[in-house]
Amino acid sequence: MAGSPELVTTEKPQAVVLVSGGLDSATTLACAREAGFELNAISFDYGQRHGFELKSAGKVAEFFQVRRHIRCPIDLRAFGGSALTAEIDVPKDRSGDEMSNGIPITYVPARNTVFLSLALGWAEVIGAADIFIGVNAVDYSGYPDCRPEYIAAFENLANLATKAGVEHEDHWTIHAPLVSLTKAEIVQLGMKLGVDYSLTHSCYDPDSQGRSCGHCDSCQLRLAGFAEAGLVDPVSYQ
Repeated sequence: MAGSPELVTTEKPQAVVLVSGGLDSATTLACAREAGFELNAISFDYGQRHGFELKSAGKVAEFFQVRRHIRCPIDLRAFGGSALTAEIDVPKDRSGDEMSNGIPITYVPARNTVFLSLALGWAEVIGAADIFIGVNAVDYSGYPDCRPEYIAAFENLANLATKAGVEHEDHWTIHAPLVSLTKAEIVQLGMKLGVDYSLTHSCYDPDSQGRSCGHCDSCQLRLAGFAEAGLVDPVSYQ
């Protein structure tokens, strides 16, 4: 893990923001900035097949002038079990009904729990009490760790399982500002907050040049969001 763990001291309250390089996490960074937080970004190199997103995460973090951006390596390919971490085909050209029916093979077991746990540890070290994550339970592909009840449960866990939580009642807040928005509403919010979506990457199966496939669930949801917002997606497609 890159980055120094020392306590951060500034006048603004500190926040740790999970930054994947995608549309949602970039918008979440903008929300945290708008709320007046000093931004600290954390990204995860977990063996994902769409590792190009990490380059986008760096660009997004630089664009928002975060105080610190760390990239945390975790080898979830050791477990597999997902089209994003194993040699399993990424589903393409699924209908809306298919996407909303059950949990897809692109679900990475316990991913957000792992990510939030590590973000929680870093936040405790640097003195941040707020963690932002760009999960969405409306235009999403059936992931159980993107629901409001999951975020509430993790916040409760954080306050039970950490020194900061024990010493300071209700110390932790897990923010999920996009959880109840449609993809179009997320795009519109991001545009209002000045997000440069050309820096982002959402595709699960890009080519060697990082161009999005346009056919995976993530691409379809992204393209539909821009279309419904009356905008053109600025990233390159195959």
